[in-house]
Amino acid sequence: MIDLSLTGDVAEVVLNAPKKLNALSLRELGEMDAAYRAAEDAGVRALVLRAEGRAFCAGRDISGVDPATDDVPRYLAGVETLMRRIAAFPAPTFAAVHGACLGVGLGLAIATDVVYVADDAKIGSPFASLGAMLDSGGHALLYERLGAHRALDLIYTGELMSGAEAVAAGLFSRSMPVEEVFDFTADRAQVVASGPTAAFVASKRLIARLRDDRLWDALAEEARGQETLRTTADYREGFQAFQQKRKPDFTGE
Repeated sequence: MIDLSLTGDVAEVVLNAPKKLNALSLRELGEMDAAYRAAEDAGVRALVLRAEGRAFCAGRDISGVDPATDDVPRYLAGVETLMRRIAAFPAPTFAAVHGACLGVGLGLAIATDVVYVADDAKIGSPFASLGAMLDSGGHALLYERLGAHRALDLIYTGELMSGAEAVAAGLFSRSMPVEEVFDFTADRAQVVASGPTAAFVASKRLIARLRDDRLWDALAEEARGQETLRTTADYREGFQAFQQKRKPDFTGE
């Protein structure tokens, strides 16, 4: 469930499915896209993205997904559409991240202008246990900020970074105690909403031109790789193990 509220010049988009740690189905990707469009139509001057419950977003909702018939390209096309919508939003955007920020959740953060995280947030790629590859632009972010060796270390091991570690490594803007992150983000958005929006958007577009080729190329390559991996035995085993809440038994095939 995706909620949208408008307060003065600030919009708030809220991931509100706490029982599933805000994991996103294809339908919910569409709901988020619609929320951003509605906020844009309202002419807001800043936007905050946050989530209810124990996590920001645990990634894709794969409950009930059959890996043999999974339409990976369709889902990842939905992710790219949403990320492009977020990245192109015509006002400054902020994300307040707490708990798990994985997979498509990481993609939402990547596409947002400024990300504030809880010190103890868990950020990264759980794909090593799924037989799949990191997607949602994660390769571009990790390579650009951490370099090839650290990026592949995190991808191979599935190790997650805390929010404090992610900020120290240059992934996001700043970290703070979890009880402060929502109010801090809301306050920053309110201050920025009263500023020179046109100037901010001009800077946003310049930064986007410097960043976007690598990010969108990575998304396309991730989608191709994910569809190829969908046919492997390890992909099927990883999905089924996750759904059955057991440790996967990979064969390398």
